[in-house]
Amino acid sequence: MPNATPFRFRLRSWGGTLIRKRMRSQAGRFLMQTNTCRDTQQDVLHRLLELNRGTDFSRDHGLDSVHTVAEFRQRVPVVDYEYHRPYIERLKRGERSALLGDRNRLLMFTLTSGTTAESKFIPITSQFLADYRRGWTIWGIRAYDDHPALHVQQIVQLTSDHDQFRTAGGTPCGNISGLVSAMQSAVVRTMYTVPGLVSKIKDPEAKYYTALRLSVPDRHVGMVTTANPSTLLQLARQADANCDDLIRDIADGTLSQKFTIDAEIRRKLRTRFRVRNPQRARELEAIVSDTGHLYPRHYWSNLSLIAVWTGGSAGAYTSGLRQFYGDVPIRDHGLHASEGRMTIPFEDHTSSGVLDLTSHFFEFIPDSEYGKADPVVLEAHELEPGRNYFILLTTASGLYRYNIHDVVRCTGYRGGTPMLEFLNKGSQISSVTGEKITESQVVSAVKDSLAATSLQLTHFTVGPAWGDPPGYQLLFEEHEMPAELRARICEAIDSRLSVLNCEYGEKRKTGRLGPLSPVAIPTGAWRRFARRRQSKLGGSIEQYKHPCLVPDLKFCEDFVREYCEPGTPMSRV
Repeated sequence: MPNATPFRFRLRSWGGTLIRKRMRSQAGRFLMQTNTCRDTQQDVLHRLLELNRGTDFSRDHGLDSVHTVAEFRQRVPVVDYEYHRPYIERLKRGERSALLGDRNRLLMFTLTSGTTAESKFIPITSQFLADYRRGWTIWGIRAYDDHPALHVQQIVQLTSDHDQFRTAGGTPCGNISGLVSAMQSAVVRTMYTVPGLVSKIKDPEAKYYTALRLSVPDRHVGMVTTANPSTLLQLARQADANCDDLIRDIADGTLSQKFTIDAEIRRKLRTRFRVRNPQRARELEAIVSDTGHLYPRHYWSNLSLIAVWTGGSAGAYTSGLRQFYGDVPIRDHGLHASEGRMTIPFEDHTSSGVLDLTSHFFEFIPDSEYGKADPVVLEAHELEPGRNYFILLTTASGLYRYNIHDVVRCTGYRGGTPMLEFLNKGSQISSVTGEKITESQVVSAVKDSLAATSLQLTHFTVGPAWGDPPGYQLLFEEHEMPAELRARICEAIDSRLSVLNCEYGEKRKTGRLGPLSPVAIPTGAWRRFARRRQSKLGGSIEQYKHPCLVPDLKFCEDFVREYCEPGTPMSRV
């Protein structure tokens, strides 16, 4: 790696072998435990109950005397965040004993959007973080050993700040990915092109440009990773749109003043970009001259792996990733949220992963039982392949029987442990006349319908609209679909959705639902929509998920009023 310093080379050489040995050992132990799913899960439950023994929550629910899963279920109902909120509010004020045991140190709160106007503050404790990092270790060594070139390549990773503000009790609040980055060892940090300091840049465009400025000069980038694939598409477009500035900065050893970056952050990053690199700048100029663009597939021509979410609505972005990054293997890094990691994929090109059975205690409600007063609740070893379930978490952070509202499908078993793939959020189901279409069905219908065309919909949303009869509308930016193709594409999506959802097909056949109609919105409207949502408390750029299905009957109307430029009419065909 010519552009790595000699010290960095020596450090990775000295520490790499030992680190990989330890990682393989952890992965091996995990795989052995997948053969004893029931016993392992019950051990995890006992460990978690003991960890937070003596807390107010534990005493209020009689958990200190629980010995079996049945007793646990009798003491704690299936709950959501609002049930935990009073205890977490006390924890935010510094009252640790409300929820956490003496040995379970609170490190931070990670923020995520709630179902109410208020964000959710999820406690991140020392034990939770250890479990979280172990899951990443297992995922990482399997990915690296399947793609050996990664062992001598660099990583481009985009994270968010873990210390955006403090609670009244003085606890940092932000994103767990930033905390993990801040705690990396010196050896591991040599593998990353983007230092953790970049996560503190508040303006998204400035943050992405800085990440590009630090990463594009490196010819040996082997993996790009972040939570949401839409982030990688935005990163690629920003490089292309700002190619002249980027090339000039690389040649001159500067960081453009066009972007809003705190002066202190600029000063601290100075050593990272001050070296002039006219040779690399000339290479990039040649790429632009030959192709008319500056895409990652050209300047990171040795990419070995893309690591992003691919389940649920995120799967809609895979074709766009190939357009910008080339035909590179994609590995889902698992179903995980602020509340915890749930799966660890071991293969490329699938969102299915083995349940992370050593971190949390998991329970599952069959989708046919969901919403009942006393639903059937299963343990992990009781799942049936091909069936869909709502997943419940009990974690080291003091969440008990927590309904995260994620719908997963059991795709099979590894040893005695289920493999799961994420389908959609339970709330992302729309039913105007009983059709109950899901976001995953919408994503599949759009992907299948566009597969035979050259069209790429960067973002789209399907929403219901009342009428006689009611129906659904497809919102997309006008430049991404020629006017003459819009009706035909919507007809294809409508037909495919009728196949994927027999109730939708029946409602369409009987005229109770009208056909899917195209709605072209002005270019840039989705960006305004995303920025508004990200600006809310708890919003994270990298974890932003564009909704491909919104059940709200007023969504389309409200969207036009709030996010389309004043005076720019929405085009409806």
